[in-house]
Amino acid sequence: MSEAATDSPVLKAILERRSIRHFTEASVARGLVLEALKAASWAPSGLNNQPWRFGLIRDDDLKARLGGLTRYTNVIKSASVLVTFFLDKDSSYDHVKDCQAVGASIQNFLLAVHARGLGAVWIGEILKNKDEIQRLLELPDRLELMAVVAVGHPAHRSQTSHRRPVEELVLFEK
Repeated sequence: MSEAATDSPVLKAILERRSIRHFTEASVARGLVLEALKAASWAPSGLNNQPWRFGLIRDDDLKARLGGLTRYTNVIKSASVLVTFFLDKDSSYDHVKDCQAVGASIQNFLLAVHARGLGAVWIGEILKNKDEIQRLLELPDRLELMAVVAVGHPAHRSQTSHRRPVEELVLFEK
């Protein structure tokens, strides 16, 4: 991390945040989740249409049923709360742009959770069963599942990661 990045709380959070898949049994306060969702709601969206919608799941039976729809069963079941992110198709004007907006919303949420000392992991693999989840949660067709985020108090912070050098990722500079 560069010295300039450590001077910026935002850049520091971006570079330090990791996906947390192991949680303690401690409950996460509703207020902290709502605070992170407020940050999520401030993501950019085309025409400021704010196409995201959220669901909160704490019920152990429902978490277990959702856990059966992904290979991340233990992560889902051990999280204090699951936050579901949906695209509200009735608020959408361009599917691709609105999916990107929901992604930005999820990133804001993850950074806000990290800033409060909590841990979270974005579970996209569960989308293979989004139709089953739609029925399980008894949701209208206008809501399209974008992700499930498992949130809890981290059992540890020993996660590591690496990134390719930026020079490898820049395709061109004209």
